[in-house]
Amino acid sequence: MDDFACPRCRTTKFQNPSLKMLVNVCGHGLCESCVELLFLKGSGSCPDCKIPLRRNNFRVQLFEDASVEKEVDIRRRVLRDFNKKEEDFANLREFNDYLEEVETIIYNLSNDLDVINTNKKIEQYKKDNREFIQKNKGRLGREEYELEEMLEFEKHINEARKQEILMEESEAKKMRIKRKEALIDELMFSNTDAKNILDTFAQQAKEEIQRPPPSKVSKFSSGIEFGRKSQSMFLPVPTDDGPTYQYTPIVVDLDGPQPPSDENIASGGFMNHIRMETEQERAGGFKTNIACIRALQESMMGLYHARKPVHRN
Repeated sequence: MDDFACPRCRTTKFQNPSLKMLVNVCGHGLCESCVELLFLKGSGSCPDCKIPLRRNNFRVQLFEDASVEKEVDIRRRVLRDFNKKEEDFANLREFNDYLEEVETIIYNLSNDLDVINTNKKIEQYKKDNREFIQKNKGRLGREEYELEEMLEFEKHINEARKQEILMEESEAKKMRIKRKEALIDELMFSNTDAKNILDTFAQQAKEEIQRPPPSKVSKFSSGIEFGRKSQSMFLPVPTDDGPTYQYTPIVVDLDGPQPPSDENIASGGFMNHIRMETEQERAGGFKTNIACIRALQESMMGLYHARKPVHRN
């Protein structure tokens, strides 16, 4: 449990399941309560490395290991400027050397190795490639923009769905309580037979369960559907003006007696000693009569087959 504890107050998630860990640029995590206490004035020093930090730079720690969180943050900041792609180099060797240099920079910053010289190298690169960096930032493809928007849209949809489920559960709970109170009042003050009252309420509850839910609105009043649609253009589906497809049933030479049809399976007594399918098996697509027909076909197939005589010289 030590891995899940705040390094300052030693509070663990076992003691406080709602514990929220925050992390800053230094990569050392603190719980939300310690951040509020230490950075009450908006700025302060990290309890571990004494680096000056600001309160508004703290964010929720996504990974349990603070070192992983630090490396991810450093990698994101470094790749924001080191954004060259393979087509920007003359050959694959130069591109691989560039990637190796980037990984070395990330490794040094993540492990506090030669930090001063590494930061100088980053600043020099940014100074020498300022125009190229800005050009590559604006070269983000349309597909990547659409992917980000789709992910964001899915996130909003999931959050809305969670809220909708909570509201539905709350409404259902209120309805159950109201129905129970109405039943108690009816049993206490009505002169009708209690059994009839219970049957009436049970029938009403059954009808409410079977009632289909109202259809959800998916369009604005103007007819435009909710959500942003992809701007990708697709080629039209080619159409063929030739003859329409004609189904031809498959004729299988069984080389044996013709098995009974589906209608004759039950009337012919073929299923008298076969267990009928259960409700769960029927829901999965299994039916006993189909299995019986298949077994009969396999047993009768090839019964008329005669081996051709072999003539030897």
